Amino acid sequence: MKKSTFDPYMIHLKFAGLCMALFCFTVLHGQNKRPFGTLSLAEQNFTTYDKDPNANAVVLYEWGDNYFEIIGGRIRLIKEYHVKIKILEEAGFEEANISIPYYHNSNSFEKLEDIRAMTHNGSMRTGLRQDQIFTEEINERWTAKKFAFPNVKKGSVLEYQYKMISPFVFNLNGWTFQSHIPKLYSEFNAKIPGNYIYNRSLVGSLKLAVNDASVKKNCLHFEGTTKDPDCEVLKYAMKDIPAFKEEEEFMLAPENYISRLDFELSELYQLNGTVDKYTKSWKDVDKEFKNDKDIGRQMTKKGFFEKNVPESLFAEADELTRAKNIYAFVQDHFNWNGKYGIYRDIRVKKAFDERKGNIGEINISLINLLNAGGIKTNLMLLSTRQNGLPTKSHPIMSDFNYVVARVNIADKVYYLDASDKFNPFGMLPFRCLNYYGRVMDFKKDSYWEDIEAPGNNKRVVRAQVKFDLENNTANGIFDASNLGYNAVAKRRAIRTTNKEDYIKAMEEAIGDDFYITDYTFMGKRSTETIVTERFAFELEDLVDGKTIYFDPFLIKYFDKNPFILEERNYPVDFGYKRSYTYNVNIFVPEGYSVKQLPEKKTFALPERTGLLRFDCASTGDKVSLYFDLTLNRTHFSEALYTLLKELFAEVTDIQNNSLIVLEKG
Repeated sequence: MKKSTFDPYMIHLKFAGLCMALFCFTVLHGQNKRPFGTLSLAEQNFTTYDKDPNANAVVLYEWGDNYFEIIGGRIRLIKEYHVKIKILEEAGFEEANISIPYYHNSNSFEKLEDIRAMTHNGSMRTGLRQDQIFTEEINERWTAKKFAFPNVKKGSVLEYQYKMISPFVFNLNGWTFQSHIPKLYSEFNAKIPGNYIYNRSLVGSLKLAVNDASVKKNCLHFEGTTKDPDCEVLKYAMKDIPAFKEEEEFMLAPENYISRLDFELSELYQLNGTVDKYTKSWKDVDKEFKNDKDIGRQMTKKGFFEKNVPESLFAEADELTRAKNIYAFVQDHFNWNGKYGIYRDIRVKKAFDERKGNIGEINISLINLLNAGGIKTNLMLLSTRQNGLPTKSHPIMSDFNYVVARVNIADKVYYLDASDKFNPFGMLPFRCLNYYGRVMDFKKDSYWEDIEAPGNNKRVVRAQVKFDLENNTANGIFDASNLGYNAVAKRRAIRTTNKEDYIKAMEEAIGDDFYITDYTFMGKRSTETIVTERFAFELEDLVDGKTIYFDPFLIKYFDKNPFILEERNYPVDFGYKRSYTYNVNIFVPEGYSVKQLPEKKTFALPERTGLLRFDCASTGDKVSLYFDLTLNRTHFSEALYTLLKELFAEVTDIQNNSLIVLEKG
């Protein structure tokens, strides 16, 4: 299968060894921990943040420390946290509401100690009383301590700190540098005994300002041992950290891009010489999957399906046609219950009898049926777009939340998800377009495979307009064709909306003086991946004296620029390549001439990854307008954001400000 030229996993920089050899950033000296309850002169006088003038609040200072101690004869993970937040505008008052979650299971629990909070207003300090801290049960595993800062005003500095004592060593899970508000400085410290081995990764595009690693000898004493372990002492910091703003469309899960350090416990060397492995290899996972009752065993039910589906389903000689028939049967038979359910609650027999199930039950049933039909089919594990990219270096099974079928017919690969009744054979739902998945070949080893969306995704409108001056109207028709993913969305809208509501929504989207007088679904020109419609329409109130002012864009693909940020520090992701074409012929009424036409425009992104073409010309009694926007890439790096923003500024300007003026005489 063709490999994608973009590997989104490259946003994860790998750590290697105690010295973090893969980092080549300049090492600066970090700041020492600041005492609680005091502000520097700079912190007191801070009023605006020049690098983000619209910020409602900013973190002046954030510090954390993670280390291990022996408490009551048992090793405990200690987390200390200290932060100062400046409120710049009233909209930032929401930063005064604090929730600190902590974890427990049936046997052990984390404890929060030394919670202190204080509001600084100039020289006045208002402390938080302990009876103003509340406990809230979030669910069966998580509890939270909650409080609100007192006496918060514009210009206040909110300061709090706490200590968490945890019996769960796997909860050394890293540090998030970036958040929804900017930070001047954020520092993470850790002291890790040498017998604890963690996988680590730096996520996001921001660079470390401090990157220190050293070794402290005999850092932790265990009773009854002759040699105490050494510790790895870490200090990482960033400064001038921009806020992560989720105000725009066209992105993958924010977790892919928010700058942070991720830690995951890999191995623990016990004092008795044994080794506990927390991170498994893919070979280990492959073996476990074969015997897993929820996935592995459910993959071996083809005998059940052979007995409970029509024999004719397997009769078609052509393999591709047979696969399409089986796919259509599963689509029709099952109704998706809205749940994913890939690691538990998968019972394909029960789901088949009840004609409904989760994603795992529906697509594993599909895999069983395809294999029963003699079509080699594997299960592919995915993570949806809003769930984050799966880690490639080692198995983290919680990264995956979805399963689909992978079929190879005549050396062509098809990915199938039968849960969506509107998705054609070989087209995954948009939520699954997340670059790659893990193919679980139960007879061989599993492997990664890139996912490419079908490329023919278009919206095409062709229209013609004639004027009826006697009635001060314009009449015409336009044919709207939607291809690929656009066709799936359009077919769903048509099938799930009654005709009157569908037409009314179209009229309201176009304008107050626009009326659809006739509608036809053009079945002969439509397929599973193409939907074509014809609209007859009428426009009112176009003539002003002797002049006609006509907006030629009946359909506006983008009436506003989707890209509005001054700077975007994460990529733009469209999911699939796409194009938008609009062509209209306008007939000039007798006695009128063309006074004004929109100017021709073109705009191209580097390597023609995005291309805009617009032209409007007059010939005889006809004005012809042509607009085409093509995006030849699904993923655009943040370095291209400014150009992409300029491209869509041109698109919206053309569609909103193109006026054809016709004058009598």
